[in-house]
Amino acid sequence: MLDWDALNAEIVACRQCPRLVAYRERVACLKRAAFRDWDYWGKPVPNFGSPEARLLLVGLAPAAHGGNRTGRAFTGDASGDFLFEALYRTGFCNQPTSQHRGDGLQLNDAAITAVVHCAPPANRPTREEQAHCFAYLVRTYRLMPNLKGLLALGRLAFEACLRLAQHEALLPEGTCLAFQHGALYDLRDGKFLAVSYHPSARNTYTKLLTMEMMITLLMQIRERLQE
Repeated sequence: MLDWDALNAEIVACRQCPRLVAYRERVACLKRAAFRDWDYWGKPVPNFGSPEARLLLVGLAPAAHGGNRTGRAFTGDASGDFLFEALYRTGFCNQPTSQHRGDGLQLNDAAITAVVHCAPPANRPTREEQAHCFAYLVRTYRLMPNLKGLLALGRLAFEACLRLAQHEALLPEGTCLAFQHGALYDLRDGKFLAVSYHPSARNTYTKLLTMEMMITLLMQIRERLQE
């Protein structure tokens, strides 16, 4: 746990990407009118959950007025509202809402990380920014001794998980996996990669991703974890 805490401290202190540093701090200063009384986090958002978990969810990046405001992944925005309800209904967390860091939310046998730990302009980190954070993803993976499954939330998270799988020799060279919601791919060492559309407001409002779809996938993941 000490190594996990040290990694999170390093993530929070990171200033590798000038564009992201400037953006996250500007948003924290200007705020959104609805949150004008909030003391914005305005820093990289650390991993959430325990390194002893068997499932690692990989998101894209904190939302400017979500994680960048609250300091916790998928907390304080519509994506988090959707995701944590689904996690609660499938037993992966203890409550269906995620509002702030002190709200009592706990993950069960799961942890959450991100492709990029700072809020990016227009939710679009550059390739260079993703590359800077990739080392954190590798270290997160290596600090989880019980890990069995990765859940990629969105296409960029899926691509990052593929890079991770290749980096850690979990995929044979030349393997080609497609981004497709509901896919469950076997990796080496008894691990697997599950794939979901990102639970963004755009995807959930348009029904590209429904609660039924997400719960079905999470229940399939739970069955795989118990094998």
